[in-house]
Amino acid sequence: MEQLAPIAIFLFVLFLLLGSGVWVGLALLGVAFVGMELFTTRPPGDAMITTIWTASSSWTLTALPLFIWMGEILFRTRLSEDMFKGLSPWLARLPGGLIHTNIVGCAVFAAVSGSSAATLTTVGKMSIPELRKREYPETMVIGTLAGAATLGLMIPPSLTLIVYGVTINESITKLFMAGILPGLVLATMFMAYVAIYSKVSKDFQPKQDELMSFKEMIINSRFLIPVILLVLVVIGSMYLGLATATEAAAFGVIGSMTLAAFQGSLSWNTFTASLMGATRTSAMIALILAGAAFLSLSMGFTGLPRGLADFIATLDLSRFELLMVLLVFYIILGCFLDGISSVVLTMAVVEPMIRQAGIDVIWFGIFIVVVIEMAQITPPIGFNLFVLQGMTHHEMNFIAKAALPMFVIMVLMVFVLIAVPDLATWIPENMRTGPNG
Repeated sequence: MEQLAPIAIFLFVLFLLLGSGVWVGLALLGVAFVGMELFTTRPPGDAMITTIWTASSSWTLTALPLFIWMGEILFRTRLSEDMFKGLSPWLARLPGGLIHTNIVGCAVFAAVSGSSAATLTTVGKMSIPELRKREYPETMVIGTLAGAATLGLMIPPSLTLIVYGVTINESITKLFMAGILPGLVLATMFMAYVAIYSKVSKDFQPKQDELMSFKEMIINSRFLIPVILLVLVVIGSMYLGLATATEAAAFGVIGSMTLAAFQGSLSWNTFTASLMGATRTSAMIALILAGAAFLSLSMGFTGLPRGLADFIATLDLSRFELLMVLLVFYIILGCFLDGISSVVLTMAVVEPMIRQAGIDVIWFGIFIVVVIEMAQITPPIGFNLFVLQGMTHHEMNFIAKAALPMFVIMVLMVFVLIAVPDLATWIPENMRTGPNG
């Protein structure tokens, strides 16, 4: 009961600041400052300066702006058009036809982007006009794109996994490797849904393109070579232990610039636009992380995280029950906050709980990413829904309904992860460790 007063004050100040339109990072700093002032004797200004510097000068965090920059460069190239040309001849033969380009395109671009929004925008620009032209059902075009774009949060390099790893001080490379198999399984589940829908729905009657010969399909596959090489360089260098996540990100930036130069889409304008875009996004995430670090310190002084963890321990929940509570908690939280904010805001409280319950922190990183993926397509703050609304001019209700089957598949994916934890832990446990993990 003695913990209720600090919780109430923290939540009141947080929602007051967020509701007034203050940036998330500044809101977190404000809540932490109030907490330090009310519940500790330590000077809050001194603690804030020290904590912000420590959180911002992390070497691991260097990977974040580099991966963001790589995605920004590729976003401004003709990569999406080339991907469609290379993938469509192969996918046209599957049940569900070219709808699969949404899913496979997102999975491929996720492996070089790390951002759900960048994946959605890039693949959407390519696929929506082509699929509409062939009269595919609009709900399937929109729904699969909304769902599959969230793969950018799981398939490495994932910005959310970098933030999670920095927050709990865990190896980014291991987290990246943990995301590969679950990401591919989730993409396969999306594709299975499309195949089943195409067979049972009477509305699914698109215009069929003339199928290419095997030789023509092989020739068209040359368009996929640049992006496949980039994926192999970035992910392969980490898996083989040749590079840390930060070094792999640097390789990715150089590779994406080289790719853009060969395509003829690298100009001074695209270079400066990509650099400024990466700087803005990185600064926003760094401010959120700094605010979260100070909030964690402030909450630590109040004893709140440990108190809540102890309280949950007294409930004697099984691991499965704890995960179900966290699943519902993060789905609700995701209705109001973006994924990165959800992670950094809650880790100070949630980390002691999961460690106490004996849950593997690498596995939990993938669990939390799947749940945060759901938040990307749930109203009222689902970020992918806003991006799609801007691209398609549909009503928010229409987009949310179209994305609902993808949401259900992600909930199913949570239970698959719980039933088969090796999906997330097998590669990290068997990979070679490179310099600095």
